[in-house]
Amino acid sequence: MNLLSGEYECKLDPKGRLVLPAKVKGNLPEASGNQLVLVRGFEPCLVLYPRESWRVIHDKVMALDEFNEEYRQFQRNFFRGMTEVELDNIGRFMLPRTMLRYSGIEKEAIIVGLGNRCEIWDPEKYDEFLIKDQQSFSKLAQKFLSTDTPPASGPLAA
Repeated sequence: MNLLSGEYECKLDPKGRLVLPAKVKGNLPEASGNQLVLVRGFEPCLVLYPRESWRVIHDKVMALDEFNEEYRQFQRNFFRGMTEVELDNIGRFMLPRTMLRYSGIEKEAIIVGLGNRCEIWDPEKYDEFLIKDQQSFSKLAQKFLSTDTPPASGPLAA
């Protein structure tokens, strides 16, 4: 399994395209090819999935009961703005204007690899969402990493 990791500073070109860093591109699963899926994050960021990873998430969301109002509302908001993007021959892809507005990204971006996906952030907003207090970070690490199984909750818990 390929692991998307690292933190990369990037610049958008005048047309709103972003070059995927070579290390990220090199770790994309071969099965996904140059096909990626871009969605709105839960925080004000964009989330970029290799097509293969997106299929797993997509199937979980689509398996929710469409007759349940809460699930429908989640599906509607989760898929809002979802777009398929394709890397060109130099590894660029277009960020739609609606996605740029949502995330606040203008000229610069931070790409953060998170295993099966990457988040794309406006640098200032990214900094706002990072944990500043190392003690708080340490407590979270202890909470989530001191057991063999991570806590699961909500409709997407496996």
